Amino acid sequence: MPRIRKVYTRTGDDGTTGLGSGQRAAKSSPRIEAYGTVDELNAQIGVVLAAGPVRDLLDPLQRIQNELLQVGAELSVPEADQTQKPGPRIKAQHVAALEQLMDKLSEQLKPLGNFILPGGTPAAAQLHVARTICRRAERRVVALAETEPVGPHVVSYLNRLSDALFVMARFQNKTSGTSEPLWEAPA
Repeated sequence: MPRIRKVYTRTGDDGTTGLGSGQRAAKSSPRIEAYGTVDELNAQIGVVLAAGPVRDLLDPLQRIQNELLQVGAELSVPEADQTQKPGPRIKAQHVAALEQLMDKLSEQLKPLGNFILPGGTPAAAQLHVARTICRRAERRVVALAETEPVGPHVVSYLNRLSDALFVMARFQNKTSGTSEPLWEAPA
């Protein structure tokens, strides 16, 4: 476990940042964009937790926060350096756990008959924000994967997570007794 005594290092003042492999990369690089957006998503999950979601979502959201830290750590080390600098990795079991969570929560939800709008309870609305950040993180990781390899389960994890956040928002509203805002199609 790293011990951080000082938050500032001054080493990033030149527009670069240190990777988990020890290399330096431009702060504008696709890799930094990818794991920076994953970090933003993790912070948004913290906002969801602060908004007071229903009890059934607390453990899954806390687990997801830890997994997102794993995603960020994995992305901070280029695939070519993973054998020299091994760290936590997202695995197929993490993707499967998200699918199981969605199946469990969906059993208590009515099938969608219309598009829903983000909203409802504060926690549900924040889950929708997390969902959109997750989609952006997925796009950033896909863009990175177009130029260099990424872990084999990172994209599928983020893809499944965005779906899970949608289901959790619906579950939050239903469990709280709040109607989902429905899209009103133009006549």
